[in-house]
Amino acid sequence: MTEALKPFPSIESLEGAFRDQAYLADRALATAVYLSVSLDKPLLLEGEAGVGKTEVAKALAAALDRRLIRLQCYEGIDAAQALYEWNYSRQLIAVRALQTGEAGARMDDLFGPDYLVERPLLAALRAGDGAVLLVDELDRADDEFEAFLLEVLSEFAVTIPEVGRIAAVRPPAVVVTSNRTRELHDALKRRCLYHWIDHPMLDREVQIIRVRAPHVPEALARQVAVAVQRIRALDLAKRPGVAEAIDWANAMAFLGNARLDAEAAEATLGAVLKDHDDLELARAALPSLLPE
Repeated sequence: MTEALKPFPSIESLEGAFRDQAYLADRALATAVYLSVSLDKPLLLEGEAGVGKTEVAKALAAALDRRLIRLQCYEGIDAAQALYEWNYSRQLIAVRALQTGEAGARMDDLFGPDYLVERPLLAALRAGDGAVLLVDELDRADDEFEAFLLEVLSEFAVTIPEVGRIAAVRPPAVVVTSNRTRELHDALKRRCLYHWIDHPMLDREVQIIRVRAPHVPEALARQVAVAVQRIRALDLAKRPGVAEAIDWANAMAFLGNARLDAEAAEATLGAVLKDHDDLELARAALPSLLPE
C-alpha cells in the first residue's frame, strides 16, 4: 500500500489523533489499529467488559472523520437484521397503487433501491472507506451469524438477488469486539488482526480518568484508581472496567468529595459494582480497599 493511502502517516500520529479524542492508546494497541487501517484488515479486539474496546472504534471514526456504523450483536441476530430488509409496508402501498391503476406505478420498481432498507453491513459496504464498521460483542451471536459475517468480511461484497452484487470500492475500517463469553472460530480470527485489551496499570488508569473526566482532581483520580485496582483483585462475579472507574470518579467529584473515604466510598459503590453479591463482598472488605 502506498504512503498516500495510509489514513495515518505513522503510529505516533495515530496515538496523537486518539489522544485528541480523549482515548489513551498504549503502543501495542496503537500499532494494531495502525496496521488494521493501513492494510485494510479487520481488527478483532477481545477483553473483559469495560476495558474500552467499543471506544476504540468511536475514537477511530472521529479521528478519521468517518461515519461510525455500529452493528450490535445479540443472541438470535440473523443476516436480514444485519444486512438489509425490504420495506414491505411501502411495497404493499405500491401494489395497491398498481391495482387501482395509478399513474407512474410499475411492478419492476417493487424490488428496487427505493424499497431497500439498509442495515449496518450494507450501509458499511456502500459507504466504503468513508465509514468505520463496529461489529460489537460478536460473541453474543451464534455460529451461523459468525460464518455469515466472515463471508462478508472476506470480500467486502454481498449479492442481493433482486438488485445484484454490491461491493465496497475500498473497504471500510472494521473493528470487531468480543467479551469472550464464547470462543470465536479460528476462521474469523485468521481473517483479522488481533489484540487483547487488558485492565490498565495504575498510572495509566489515573491518566485515563483524568483525560475522560478532566474536572476530577488528580489526587481523587488516583485514590479511585487504587481502590478499583484492589476491588478487581477480589473474587467478583464481574470485575469493574475502566468505564466504571471513570463513573466512580465522576460521582465522587459531582458530590463534592475531595477524597475517597469509607463513608463516601460505601455510598457510591453502585457506580463501580453492578452485582449484589459483589457489592456485599466489597463492603465487607472496604477498609482494605481504600488508599491510605
